[in-house]
Amino acid sequence: MNTTVPQSAIGAPQSFAPWRERLFPQYEWTLLLVILLECAVFSFTGSNFLTLANAFEVTRLSVEIGLLALALTPVIITSGIDLSVGSMMGLAAVVLGGLWRDAHCPLPLAVGLTLLVGAAGGGLNAFLIARLKLPPLIVTLGTYSLFRGIAEGLTRGIENYFGFPPQFLFLGQGYLGGVVPPQLFLLLAAGLGYGLLLHRTAIGRSLYAIGLSAEGARYAGIPVGKRLGLVYVLAGLASSLAAVVYVAHLGQAKSDAGTGYELMAITAVVLGGTSIFGGRGTVPGTVLGLFAIVILQNGLRLSAQPAELAGILTGVLLIATISLDRFAAWRGRFQDVQRPVRLLMVRASSNLTGYCTFSKENEVKNSQVAVLSAVILVAALIVAGSNWLLVRSLQQQLIGNSNGDPAPATTTSRRKPVVAMMPKAKGDPYFISCRQGAEEAARELGVELLWDGPTDLDPAKQNEVVEAWITRGVDTIAVSVENQAAISTVLRKARQRGIRVLTWDADAERDARDFLINQATPQGIGYTLTDEAARILNNKGEFAIITASLSAANQNEWIKHIKARLAEKYPGLKLVAIQPSDGDRDRAFAETQTVLKVYPNVKLIMAIAAPAVPGAAEAVKQSGRSDVKVTGLSLPNMCKPYVHAGVIESIVLWNTIDLGYLTVYAAHALNTGELKRGDRELRAGRLGRIEVQDDEVRLGAPFIFNKSNIDRFDF
Repeated sequence: MNTTVPQSAIGAPQSFAPWRERLFPQYEWTLLLVILLECAVFSFTGSNFLTLANAFEVTRLSVEIGLLALALTPVIITSGIDLSVGSMMGLAAVVLGGLWRDAHCPLPLAVGLTLLVGAAGGGLNAFLIARLKLPPLIVTLGTYSLFRGIAEGLTRGIENYFGFPPQFLFLGQGYLGGVVPPQLFLLLAAGLGYGLLLHRTAIGRSLYAIGLSAEGARYAGIPVGKRLGLVYVLAGLASSLAAVVYVAHLGQAKSDAGTGYELMAITAVVLGGTSIFGGRGTVPGTVLGLFAIVILQNGLRLSAQPAELAGILTGVLLIATISLDRFAAWRGRFQDVQRPVRLLMVRASSNLTGYCTFSKENEVKNSQVAVLSAVILVAALIVAGSNWLLVRSLQQQLIGNSNGDPAPATTTSRRKPVVAMMPKAKGDPYFISCRQGAEEAARELGVELLWDGPTDLDPAKQNEVVEAWITRGVDTIAVSVENQAAISTVLRKARQRGIRVLTWDADAERDARDFLINQATPQGIGYTLTDEAARILNNKGEFAIITASLSAANQNEWIKHIKARLAEKYPGLKLVAIQPSDGDRDRAFAETQTVLKVYPNVKLIMAIAAPAVPGAAEAVKQSGRSDVKVTGLSLPNMCKPYVHAGVIESIVLWNTIDLGYLTVYAAHALNTGELKRGDRELRAGRLGRIEVQDDEVRLGAPFIFNKSNIDRFDF
């Protein structure tokens, strides 16, 4: 029988272990080195990285992922996994929105019922895993799809709940005493709770035993089923709590809430030293892993690096940290061989205590709980200090600006003015062409252009990027808004900090920005599209609209004017369906196929998102329906083959390169004071004089591209 006892066993051997091993039994100190390295690098490359305000921002962005990571720590320690936590966030968010808006439940009751739904979802996982003994990976992979599918079914994939009362939004957007964000205390409570559960209770020790050997734990009298059920129910409960924070922070509830969060949370847990094979891990390690990831993402944004780089570096960080961990463990075992006397004492102590190895190996000393508490308390102090400075700054601005307008952002002669410009989705060809014009204008004006945003339609990511720009202290922010209600709060915050704010292509709430750069009036776009549809259908027939997202403010405005034009001038035209495509060509293809099957009398598909037009055209082409035509808003280069093939009759658009160009010129003029309320025109480089009306800068009237002229354009 092998009587070797691991060095980390509890009892007498602990007194011989170095302080570093007693404080960080899973070599969490390697993560501290990684975090220090990140801070050192980003202090040189990132603007305003080593500031209290940015420390506050890092902590604030950690809450939702942190709640999931803490919940997954005991799950993975038991040699399990829960891939459904992100999907449960989406379901819980939808339930919360539906209970409040549709069922008219008071918000406290709606929140309570939402938490029960999360616990019930965790209970389903627990029943299948603990009672039926199904593999956790298979079970949670199934509930991953189940929960997200239910959420999408309840909302038809398009419903968006917003307009929550300020008292609720205070949880995610407000400050207690004007200083501390309330959601921080939720993370604090969860961290301390899980720390005590895992490291200071018999239940926690039994979870480590289950992770090392579930059968051995049963023979030792541990109720394995009940313990497994507990951790999965808690994971569901934590997911629903994270959903409540998410909705309060973003101001909206959608079925896609929490998408991808489960992978981030699992990465934080594994990065923190928890073994994916079970039996090893600590809450302090998870907290360090979480902050290593969030600091990395934050630092990259402040360094004006592509957001996609975060995924690459997170993977490198995970591999490097695990490699350091393995090397340190190997080195420790090698040193143990050199200390035979110590090992003999360890064995003797183990025989005297009669404990199984697993019951001692993973217990955490008081010093470790103290480290966890210190980490969270220091974070709270950082938040408090940064918000205190923020409050003082805002008070000074308000005193100096009695008219209520934000103070103009000042730029020094030592650096270029910084214009931060965000598309709805960086990979969309429409916005790629806009960037071309923006870069042209930036070169002419000698300004620094930051171009960043989500890779797909994600309001939460838009908020995160704007928060980073506020911390960086850019001069002007220009955003193409995906969700009006979701982003307006953070844009107001930017204005309060003295940053000028523009919206372009799609608008936020009017008090959240200074000017809108409008490619054309919504009425002009809607009327032009409707007139073109009437021409194609000879004033009679059915048509359907393929939009990007039913929550997109600009497209909803166009649709409103399309309907008004139909009622006013074209009674023979009938709009039979409006389907979302998420700005994705493949989904537009699928939605068009569905429309053609469900509505066989449709003779025209009007797609009002750039990728949706060629997607719809391909669906019509493959259907063989020569009697169906396509029109809409898109780029000439994307549509030329279908225009020449006769599938696309025409497209309506403006010069997207000019839109990006005008936005940067307007941002620079706003920052220098050349553009202000009451102006009637703006000089914009090669575009000449551009009309300004009230708080809108207008590019011009829409243009119709067809077979006779489309080859003259290359964008």
